[in-house]
Amino acid sequence: MLANNDFQDWMRQRQLRMEAVLEQLLPAPDLAPQRLHQAMRYAVLGGGKRVRPLLAFAAGELSGAPLDRVETVAAAVELIHVYSLVHDDLPCMDNDALRRGKPTCHVEFDEATALLVGDSLQSLAFQLVAERPIAHSAALQLEMIRVLALAAGSRGMAGGQAIDLDSVGKNLSQPELEFMHIHKTGALIRAAVLLGAHCSNNGVEAEQLEAINHYAKCIGLAFQVVDDILDVEASTATLGKTAGKDAENDKPTYVSILGLSAARELADELHQDALSALADYGDRARRLVQLADFIVRRQS
Repeated sequence: MLANNDFQDWMRQRQLRMEAVLEQLLPAPDLAPQRLHQAMRYAVLGGGKRVRPLLAFAAGELSGAPLDRVETVAAAVELIHVYSLVHDDLPCMDNDALRRGKPTCHVEFDEATALLVGDSLQSLAFQLVAERPIAHSAALQLEMIRVLALAAGSRGMAGGQAIDLDSVGKNLSQPELEFMHIHKTGALIRAAVLLGAHCSNNGVEAEQLEAINHYAKCIGLAFQVVDDILDVEASTATLGKTAGKDAENDKPTYVSILGLSAARELADELHQDALSALADYGDRARRLVQLADFIVRRQS
């Protein structure tokens, strides 16, 4: 119980810190163009579990990274994530009206503004990692920018979304579904972990990098498997977004391909595989271990 309370306190403190950082980094609502900046703040602030920033913070603790550096990469990853949600909810994609328990950006504002919000959040993310000191060398900082760009683009999140849209109504095999989600969901989660670790003053050893990379791949897939399970089992009120949307849109999911029981087993296997990757790092990996538990056991 004490360990759980300790993690809950750590998570809450990091979530509050991330909220304050994002509020400070986003353009002020009265700065022209006001409507766009207000919409950006609406989309980003006051919602979400901040899982990707939490993973960056946890990886930074493993590598001994300064907190101010990790804050920057955590904010950048979260801005990319929110941009993807804003675009994902548009009528040309999933056409959803609810996100994080409130009307989606295009519903609250309009479609054109929502499109520009996504564009602007992505640009702001790269501005942050380009102009702020986040690494012990210029070469590593350039590599970190490359990692984020790769995770966000056609060989990462955007590419996974393209595969997702093309897969509606199709019967995918499990390897095909895994390939899609390694890109759509897993790429940005992996980037969050790698970027958080890379913020270290002393760099990250190759063996350590391999371990956290394997952890991130496993937990990124586990996150999606649990998402698919919750889409079937949880309510709209619990999720903060429309439940049952995947089945309604005839999208292939781990549940539709494997069934609920086998999907749960897969999530557990990925969970254990992720933890095994960190076995040699003891207490330094404690937060990453706790986050893996949280991701797999979450109810929303």
